[in-house]
Amino acid sequence: MPAPGRQELEEEPVAVEVRLPTVLRAAAGGKAVVEVEGATVGEVLQQLASTFPGLAGQVLTADGGLHRFVNVYLNDDDVRYLEQLDTKVNDGDTLSILPAVAGG
Repeated sequence: MPAPGRQELEEEPVAVEVRLPTVLRAAAGGKAVVEVEGATVGEVLQQLASTFPGLAGQVLTADGGLHRFVNVYLNDDDVRYLEQLDTKVNDGDTLSILPAVAGG
């Protein structure tokens, strides 16, 4: 909690490299890697969906949550075991999006 009379500083957006699997690249103009800014994983994904609307329903649910069948890794850590969409990102971090694969 900030001291009386002081405002709590909001996190500044930073540049994050987002790696997209082949199945999502068509919705991102064929790009395998894009740079997106945000202060948290959720902000990065929202900005990604805003920049490439075709990715929105494939990565995030209608209410802005992480789609159930998508795994997101910040560097090498699954965000579901961190602070999920509230996980803070640092300049130069890498976010990897991996849709779950089913079948047999």
